[in-house]
Amino acid sequence: MNRTSYRQRRRATKFFVFAALLSVFFCLPCLTSLADDTVDMGDRIAREADRRASGFGDFTAEMEMILRNRQGRESQRRIRVRAMETENDGDKSLTIFDSPADVKGTALLTHSHKSGDDDQWLYLPALKRVKRISSRNKSGSFMGSEFSYEDLGSLEIEKYTYKYLGEDNLNGRNCFMLERYPKDKKNSGYSRIISWLDQDEYRLWKEEYYDKRNRLLKTLTLGEYQRYITTIWRAHFMHMVNHQTGKETDLIWSNFSFQTGLSSRDFNKNSLKRAR
Repeated sequence: MNRTSYRQRRRATKFFVFAALLSVFFCLPCLTSLADDTVDMGDRIAREADRRASGFGDFTAEMEMILRNRQGRESQRRIRVRAMETENDGDKSLTIFDSPADVKGTALLTHSHKSGDDDQWLYLPALKRVKRISSRNKSGSFMGSEFSYEDLGSLEIEKYTYKYLGEDNLNGRNCFMLERYPKDKKNSGYSRIISWLDQDEYRLWKEEYYDKRNRLLKTLTLGEYQRYITTIWRAHFMHMVNHQTGKETDLIWSNFSFQTGLSSRDFNKNSLKRAR
């Protein structure tokens, strides 16, 4: 090979390398823009779902909790729930156990907040005292169920970042797929959560929860939705399965009543002890 040919090949090689670097450089803004679009789209869908679920004022309901162990053995619990929206902050809720006898009178009070830790207190009638649930313990099981204290908060959208994953057909419904990441990475029990919301009413139909090691931990499925106030829908059936323990919990809701006139007085710590 002569010297001229060698120099030409070197120039050609340098040109292609330079061209490749330029293409990567100019594509970076495109890739960043695409990533931003998925984040923005995820945030918009989450906010629309939150908007449609807001405006109920307050409600009361009854619930049957069915616990099922790995062998399929079941136990039931009867529960009453009260909840109220709070202006410029998260929701307040009170969960009261009516049966069986060994948990009767146990009550959980939750004050959700748009920023910072939620406040949760558990009243244990056998001890006749109120126990505050530390934010460090919010990933723990609630009363032996596959729902954690974290799951029972009102899931304020400000506590997560969102990413749009695309569309999916779930049981014949066209759904948005969102991935949300807890901002409180230290105390949350999850690394990420994938949600399926239908494109018509933005109702949640399924969620997958991944643990801190990014392994699938639990799957929640919802069904039997009923509309109560314009855009207010409520699922009457929830099924949570823990893939790592084999345990399951069903929540069967009934007797919803909205705008009942509940006040802040119904959701203070004294309300735990007088819950009947």
